[in-house]
Amino acid sequence: MSYISLYRKWRSQDFDEIIGQPAIVQTLKNAIKNDRLAHAYLFSGPRGT
Repeated sequence: MSYISLYRKWRSQDFDEIIGQPAIVQTLKNAIKNDRLAHAYLFSGPRGT
């Protein structure tokens, strides 16, 4: 059995799996849709899952 880090095992694979972050999800979806991806994004706020 191979070892997989928890953050990799449970990482979201799809935007629909991200819960509680609608503004961030929409920002990223719009960037992809408009082909205007930035070098980096900085999102701030309280920690959570």
